[in-house]
Amino acid sequence: MDSEIRTIAEAVAARWGDHRPGLWCGERVYSHHEVAGGAATRAALLEDLLPAGGVPHVGVLLDNTPEFPLWLGAAALAGAAVAGINPTRRGSELARDILHTECPVLVTERARLPLLAGLELPGVRILVTDGPEYGGLLTPYLGAFPDASRARPADRMLLYFTSGSTGAPKAALCSQGRLAAAGRSLVAQFGLSADDVHYVCMPMFHGNAVIADWAPALVTGAGVALRRRFSASGFLADVRRYRATYFTYVGRAVQYVLATEPRADDRDNTLRLGFGTEAGAVDAAAFEERFGVRLVEGYGSSEGGAAVQWSPGTPAGAVGRAAPGLVVLDQESGAECPAAVFDSGGRLLNGEQAIGELVNRAPNPFEGYWRNPGAEAERRRGGWYWTGDLFYRDADGYLYFAGRTDDRIRVDGENLAAAMIENILARYEGADAVAVYGVPDPVTGDQVMATVAGRFDPLDFAEFLLAQPDLGTKMAPRFVRVVERMPVTATNKIQRAALRGEGVRCPDPVWWRPPGERTYRRLTPGDAEGPLVSTRGPSSVRRQGLEPRTR
Repeated sequence: MDSEIRTIAEAVAARWGDHRPGLWCGERVYSHHEVAGGAATRAALLEDLLPAGGVPHVGVLLDNTPEFPLWLGAAALAGAAVAGINPTRRGSELARDILHTECPVLVTERARLPLLAGLELPGVRILVTDGPEYGGLLTPYLGAFPDASRARPADRMLLYFTSGSTGAPKAALCSQGRLAAAGRSLVAQFGLSADDVHYVCMPMFHGNAVIADWAPALVTGAGVALRRRFSASGFLADVRRYRATYFTYVGRAVQYVLATEPRADDRDNTLRLGFGTEAGAVDAAAFEERFGVRLVEGYGSSEGGAAVQWSPGTPAGAVGRAAPGLVVLDQESGAECPAAVFDSGGRLLNGEQAIGELVNRAPNPFEGYWRNPGAEAERRRGGWYWTGDLFYRDADGYLYFAGRTDDRIRVDGENLAAAMIENILARYEGADAVAVYGVPDPVTGDQVMATVAGRFDPLDFAEFLLAQPDLGTKMAPRFVRVVERMPVTATNKIQRAALRGEGVRCPDPVWWRPPGERTYRRLTPGDAEGPLVSTRGPSSVRRQGLEPRTR
């Protein structure tokens, strides 16, 4: 790694003259030199296409094809920024994303053209990378040299959309300097080098693939192997084919890989490390046991305002130790939450007091949102960075993720974190994936509902709950929805907002535990339309037989 690299443009230009294999996608192989030259060619074209005095943005609506990293490099060289356009958006929402980021140029492919049909996109020039005119557009610029001399660390590099669960998605900003620094940081943390091959199977329109996988490869000169779209069944074959050593993941990708049929030679692979979020301790352990590959669960807010790094000695279930400035605050009072207290079984005893929002009171690299001052002010309340994520901290300063702030469930006046319940339910042998969320209680607050993908037996599940020593008395799901496959976004994150919105009135089978009953039974239409009365108080918990069984 060149420690002097401060911009993405410099990292792209540094590969000029490097004729080692640098980019694989299917049967296509490009040298590092060809990648640098291809980026320079597209940068020269882009500079001529961008209107004088206009916003230097280029939208990219592509799968993980070689054109995506080529246009990332092109934008860096041209002093422009890439807006990753989410292909799961439709109609007016998709048009809104393109127009909001003010992209005079949109790069796409023929497979995505139906998404654009009928959309009003005034002033947007569409380039189709596998269309008949594309090659002719590039021809006059072939042989361009990757000149990084004009690039500055503060140059805007990325506009990537964050969750839109509470409104339209927000376009977070990332400069060349921050992206290069993120790459250097991961290289140092994991000992990555030019000899590694980074497997990029998460979609590149999302920040994870670009920031945590592509950027560290770029700054070291490592190879990049692209998968057009994530495939659980194709994961291990790709790893072997490209001799991949490092990959990143988000959401339920790891669960899907684990759900494939085990083979005796699963450990025969070149991977040494996976880095990501939301796999959970159970699946991370199962992945290492089956494939011999360690997964490191990290935490970093999409906007870059806070990060927690794993280090040796981090307790099971924790993300890492809190860096200076990172605190867990009560959302109402703003006071720091007390340290977590656990019983001998590892159950959190004071979740009501210990769980709060993770806040960074130290200087941080959050660079704001594109034309969204309201959302930016919400993140920067009081001069601090509020992550929107729930955590708790133990007495030694280690942080534990407890979910998004809008995933908090209030049962009988007690606040529960959905992520904590999910981690427990993930141990259920029949579950391929689990989502936990709150549904309205007919009196006040919420009731706990879970969606389980995989095998579900109501008697077995009730016995499983009784055997979990860290299952709090109010954590057991009142309702369980059973699905064949968990509904997820394009980045493999569970669509909790949709599940929460459908509640018990959904097309899938729902099992429920009526008040005073010990086990689960099928929810009937009459049950669903009737008064689903919640039981309250500690005595009712004992009547339902849901106190953890002592061992």
